[in-house]
Amino acid sequence: MIPKQLTLSNFLSYQQATLDFTGLHTACICGANGAGKSSLLEAITWTLWGKTRTASDEDVINTNGQEVQVDFRFQCNGETYRVIRKRRRGQSAGLELQVQQENGQFYSLTAKGVKATQQKINDLLKLDYDTFINSAYLRQGRADEFMMRSPSERKKVLAELLKLDQYQTLSEQARDTAKTFKGKVEQLEQNLTLTEEKIAEEKTTQTELDKINQDYQALQETQASDQSQLQHLKTLDSQRQSKQEQLDWYQQQEEIITKDCRDLQEKQTQLQQTLSQLSELLNQEETINKAYQTYLQLQEEEASLSKKFQTYQDLQQQRQQVKEDQQAVTNQLKLDVQRLETELENLASQEQSYQKTLQKEEEIKEALSQLQAARKRLQELDKLQEEVSPLMQRRQTLQLEIERESSRKQARLEQLEANREELREKLAQVPAMKQEYQEIEERLAELNKKQNYSQRIQEKKQEKQATKERLQESEKTYQKQLDELLKKLELLKNEEAVCPLCETPLDDDHKKRVTDKINHEHQSIAREKETIWEDLAKSQRELEKYHQEYEEITQELAVHDQLVARQAQVESQLDSTCDIHEEISNLNQEIKAIQESLEQQNYAQQWQAELQTIEQRLNEINYDEKSHAVARGEVERLRYAERKGEQLEEAKKELAKIGKRKPELESNLEAKKQEIAKKESELSENLNQIDAEIEELGYARSRHNEILNSLRESQNSQIQYQELQRAKADYPQREQELNETQKRLEKRQKEKQDYQQQKETLRQEMANIQDVRDQIKQLETKTQQQRQKLDSYLSKKGKLEEKLSYLQDLKSKYEASKEQLQTLKRKHTIYNELSQAFGKNGIQALMIENILPQLEAQTNYILSRLTGNQLHVQFLTQKASKGRSKKQTKLIDTLDIIIADTQGTRAYETYSGGEGFRINFAIRLALAKLLAQRAGTALQLLIIDEGFGTQDSEGCERLIAAINAIAPDFCCILAVTHMPQFKEAFQHRIEVTKTMEGSQLTLTS
Repeated sequence: MIPKQLTLSNFLSYQQATLDFTGLHTACICGANGAGKSSLLEAITWTLWGKTRTASDEDVINTNGQEVQVDFRFQCNGETYRVIRKRRRGQSAGLELQVQQENGQFYSLTAKGVKATQQKINDLLKLDYDTFINSAYLRQGRADEFMMRSPSERKKVLAELLKLDQYQTLSEQARDTAKTFKGKVEQLEQNLTLTEEKIAEEKTTQTELDKINQDYQALQETQASDQSQLQHLKTLDSQRQSKQEQLDWYQQQEEIITKDCRDLQEKQTQLQQTLSQLSELLNQEETINKAYQTYLQLQEEEASLSKKFQTYQDLQQQRQQVKEDQQAVTNQLKLDVQRLETELENLASQEQSYQKTLQKEEEIKEALSQLQAARKRLQELDKLQEEVSPLMQRRQTLQLEIERESSRKQARLEQLEANREELREKLAQVPAMKQEYQEIEERLAELNKKQNYSQRIQEKKQEKQATKERLQESEKTYQKQLDELLKKLELLKNEEAVCPLCETPLDDDHKKRVTDKINHEHQSIAREKETIWEDLAKSQRELEKYHQEYEEITQELAVHDQLVARQAQVESQLDSTCDIHEEISNLNQEIKAIQESLEQQNYAQQWQAELQTIEQRLNEINYDEKSHAVARGEVERLRYAERKGEQLEEAKKELAKIGKRKPELESNLEAKKQEIAKKESELSENLNQIDAEIEELGYARSRHNEILNSLRESQNSQIQYQELQRAKADYPQREQELNETQKRLEKRQKEKQDYQQQKETLRQEMANIQDVRDQIKQLETKTQQQRQKLDSYLSKKGKLEEKLSYLQDLKSKYEASKEQLQTLKRKHTIYNELSQAFGKNGIQALMIENILPQLEAQTNYILSRLTGNQLHVQFLTQKASKGRSKKQTKLIDTLDIIIADTQGTRAYETYSGGEGFRINFAIRLALAKLLAQRAGTALQLLIIDEGFGTQDSEGCERLIAAINAIAPDFCCILAVTHMPQFKEAFQHRIEVTKTMEGSQLTLTS
């Protein structure tokens, strides 16, 4: 992939930017930290794979935009392609893939959906995101990732970079499949064992079925005979039951008729009582009619009195309403009188107050004259202040600037003195640092010895563990032999015991000899087992001792890496103290110059001259702030005269108004009093007229109450009159109803006698029929039991027949399962072997072994150019563990990196920052080329986004030389840096600057 053009819109810190890669072979992307250098390169990964360092796609959208879009054009396999990726906030991303045709137009290759289009891009580039960032893109902060890992972690990282995890996945899948087949084999073997036991039950099942068939046939014959007898008995019982039902029906009818007769008799009695009551009421007809006529006369008189009462009530309400209306009018007039009197009193009070103000007229005029003079003096002083104020402000500004300059010099002096004191303290620490460095060297030498001793302890521990395992196996063997001997002794205790060797019967003498021999053998093995127990206990104690000793040494060795790092730190600090004396001398000179300047005050001379000129001008003007303040105070003191003058004019106007208003109020007050007297006279006349109408009405409340009481007492006569009218209408009907009831009663009594005769006839007939219900019940119970037994036979027969059919099917399935078992065992073996082949010690280890020589050769080729053939690396995948003998030597898997220079091999941590960076860079670049080759594509683009600040000038020159040396292998190399001496070495520079409109690009040559 060769980049051609990159266009960004609202991507991270970029709002709008375009970069043309045409003619760029090696270029440097430079700019301040945070300007957007790495963001420019991440735009490429986001366009091609939709991945960046941000948490989500929306985070790549510029804060000032709503939609991000990146357009990337590149050349691949001789064709020019274009990828456009865009996304709007809150929406899904869009992705397009296009290819340029001969006419220069782009033709769409976009598939249906983002995932399908992404797969097309991956197939075209033969790279995914992980392979790209581990090959073509040397990302910031990851150069030393490979070197800083432990040997086992390095091997894991290399496997991840080579994507060997797919083999691990296959291994795990094969292992899981093997476990599945193993489980199926075990389950099938258990099923076959159970099946064999079930097939053996076929003969017993057939015998049981034959016996069930015989018993079933015999029971059926008995059941048929009992059913015939039961049917005959049921016929007899049916005849008797029919007679009993007829008897029960007659009994029910007799009970119904008896109840009807009782009801009719009760009704006859009630009717007779009712007729007697009606006759008694009809005999009182004359008395009831007379009382009722009296009641009607009282009602008429009460109606007349009620009408008069209503008129009386209306007149009383009218009298009260007239009285209330007249009272309301009178009250309102009295309120008006009170209001007028109050207003006259207020006018008198105001008139008196305004007269007092008029008495001070001369005093107020004098104060106003003084106020005008004071204001004139204040205006003159205000003009002088306008001229003086800018001069005083400038004077204050100049004084502040002079003080700031003095403070800056004083602060600089204090900073220089603090720096000098710090350098002196560092200089005083040099002997202690040298002593610490010496102590660390001695401590590291001691730890190296303990590390060797720790390895020897570990080897002894492994030997002792092997011895313990052998003893445990022997102990299990002896225990098994003891168990077998005990079983033989138990068999010999049986009276019919046989010889355990030849299986012939044993007599007492032979049995005793065999028993003694077994007991002797048991004791011998038990002694051997006790010896093994003692050896096991001894081995366990020694293992615990080795383990404790190993743990103690491991704890001591835990500080080894810290000591190595501290030694490098102390060495670096000692190197930095070489120039301290010269720095202190320079500081002393600068401190002396600042002190002289402060003592002589020869700083800020221009501001001091201007300040002197301003002071002279202020003296000439002779402006006094105190006099100005006194003048302002005098004006404020006399300002009250203006308010008093206004009050004087207002008093004159108000007195004129009062003189005009007072006669009007007095006239209105007299008119209101006369109107009150008139209204009170009219009220008396109206009340007298209403009282005359009430007297003329002639309504008496006591007479009305007497009539009402008489009506309540006579109200019962009305009820008696109504009952009399109903009795006249009901008497003939009740008399007729009584005659009909007597006739129905006689008829029902005759029917009752007929039913009693029928009942007696049926009882005589039933006495001649035998009661067979107990016999029927016994036979039904017997046949029911027989039927249940037949059902039981049928159920057992069906189950046995079903079982026989099942066992026959089981035979055929048994043979098929045996064949299936062999197939499953073969598959289990195959997947077990595949799991080992795909595992870490299989294909993965073989691929790492094959690829490491290429990585080592490529790394040393690059490193030789970076260091002038001063450094060399070697990769080791296995190392031997030292034992007491050659037979005990074991190979341990590892991935150690041995680094050699002109003085021999050293630990990676002991190399300086510049040397370490060159080693990291060489390995990282070699890995990149190797990964690209494995991906099936040529590495034509190389992006180096690493910090080069650890390199000295010579290291930078060699790094630049190395980049130039590998430049022919690439079509485009982009390096990110901010170091001036580094970026000047590149023919093309892409300057990145950050402005208010976002990051901007400038291409210079």
